[in-house]
Amino acid sequence: MNEDVIAIEGAVMLGSRLKRLAERFQAGAERIAMDCGLPTQPSQMPLLTALYRRGPQSVGDLADRIGISQPAVTRILSRLVELDLVEASRDERDQRSRTITLTAKGQEAMDTARTLLWPRLRAAVDEVCDVDALLAQIDAAETALAAQPLDQRPRGGLAIRRFSDELAPDFYRINVQWIEDMYTLEPTDIDVLTHPRERLIDPGGDVLFVEDPELGIVGTCGLQKTGDRQFELTKMGVLPEARGRKAGEFLLRAMIERAFALGCDRLYLLSNAKGAAGVHLYEKVGFVHDAGIMEEFGKRYERCNVAMLYEGPR
Repeated sequence: MNEDVIAIEGAVMLGSRLKRLAERFQAGAERIAMDCGLPTQPSQMPLLTALYRRGPQSVGDLADRIGISQPAVTRILSRLVELDLVEASRDERDQRSRTITLTAKGQEAMDTARTLLWPRLRAAVDEVCDVDALLAQIDAAETALAAQPLDQRPRGGLAIRRFSDELAPDFYRINVQWIEDMYTLEPTDIDVLTHPRERLIDPGGDVLFVEDPELGIVGTCGLQKTGDRQFELTKMGVLPEARGRKAGEFLLRAMIERAFALGCDRLYLLSNAKGAAGVHLYEKVGFVHDAGIMEEFGKRYERCNVAMLYEGPR
């Protein structure tokens, strides 16, 4: 059985999956419509329904009511005019504006849709899914996107940034802050923080940053290659002023994806129970405490009393 790439990727491919689902619904609806003797395409039905429910309207009104662009409405209308299902007349007060009306044939088509097509479609969709629950989820998603588009999310527009020499000072600044707050800055810390390209990136690892649209760069995380297809997640910190915005979790999940994009088979981290919030976050995203990692790597670091291995998403 072939794997379903779109389904496997989950939320990342949600738009593509919904489009595929819509195409399947529409293909079935088109075949049912043909069986009912209707000459229409599924994409034309929202416009015909708007005219049927609300009467004559302008192109702009139809676009607003259906929620698609005016050029798209105009394209659909041109075909409906050819089918003699709608007609357009100029507004006497404004010759630039057209009023769209159902023709007698269009009215008859909609009567047929209500009598033959819609009951059959409702029954068919009821067999496929919990319609009320699905529609509630769609309503919630549409309302949320109307309030704040997807590109301005999460949390108002957090974004992952790749390492650049211009961002190297942020890698140093953010990490020095949390290390000095909780521990003592050691020579090995200074070496990595002042030479991230040489110590992390060039050997096959990476450094990522999280940027807040209001606060700028607020967090960073390093990935160190420590063996064949083996990486350590290291030097992760988020500024105190960004706490509560989920910047740390956003960054951590991105870094996990980056590790596996680099060919990682074994991802681990070393920490300290003193940073309880960080340990809780690691547990949340799929890291588990591992005695083997502690034995293999943790004992060489004085401040390490937590060793974790990534087992998978939670």
